[in-house]
Amino acid sequence: MIDPKKAFHGVFGFPVTPFKQDLSLDLAGLEKNVDWMAGYAFCAQVIVGGTGEVYSMTPDEAIECVRVAVKAVKGRMPIVAGVGFNTAMACQMAREMEKAGADALLVMPPYYINAPEAGMLDYFAAIGNSCGLPLSFYTRDWAAFTPAQVNRLLDRVPSIKMWKDGQGDIRKYQRIMCEVGDRVAWVGGIGDDLAPGYFGIGCQAYTSSISNIAPKLSLDIAAKGLAGDVKGLAALMKKYVHPLYALRDRSKGYEVAMMKSAMEILGHPAGPVRPPLTNITAAEHEELKKLMAVYADVV
Repeated sequence: MIDPKKAFHGVFGFPVTPFKQDLSLDLAGLEKNVDWMAGYAFCAQVIVGGTGEVYSMTPDEAIECVRVAVKAVKGRMPIVAGVGFNTAMACQMAREMEKAGADALLVMPPYYINAPEAGMLDYFAAIGNSCGLPLSFYTRDWAAFTPAQVNRLLDRVPSIKMWKDGQGDIRKYQRIMCEVGDRVAWVGGIGDDLAPGYFGIGCQAYTSSISNIAPKLSLDIAAKGLAGDVKGLAALMKKYVHPLYALRDRSKGYEVAMMKSAMEILGHPAGPVRPPLTNITAAEHEELKKLMAVYADVV
């Protein structure tokens, strides 16, 4: 079993899931993108995560994407696969993704937003017991945990080896890290724009959607973050990251739609987003084209 604390330092590539115009899977496009991204020094690639639109897919589609990614990466780096929905579906995905060659799982919160803590513990325990892979919890949206709850979860589910923050609350995340200690690998997961804060409180890696368009930029952000180069990070944020995230903030779901449009502008297969996400407007596409011209020196 891979040890995330040892294996995952720097930046995770976070491929989108390309779709054709009829919204069917573009597996050839996924294979091409994963192969291209595997040529860069990411610590791993995350397949069918949030940016990969896992919640718009069937379990069988998600499992097939993992098979394609494992084939494309050719052992050059680990594959982390996203699972979720409900307990039965997540366990099915976990078992089949392990058979397909995934090295670890990124566990999304269950669909039911009012689950009590005991039920959440049961959810994670079932997934952990269904396979032999290390798990990472993606603490996003309503699934926010206190330090005491994190410790109880880790006691109950020892296969959780990594914690991916999706809350963006640096104060609370730092408190959790300080109280929980080195029981798991700590990863920043809400966006490239928060990388300075994540590395500032001691995260060992972050997940990057910009990896889909500018792997060199993602790796530079991680290198400067791990080195404590505050001034260098600020320059990258100002020139590249904040302008892109300003566009992404225009509408809910644009964190995927805007990245897919940027990929298409730069010649990478991506296609449209699936509902309930929406694609960007024609005017926004023109704005994005101008920004991608600024990215020319990092793509």
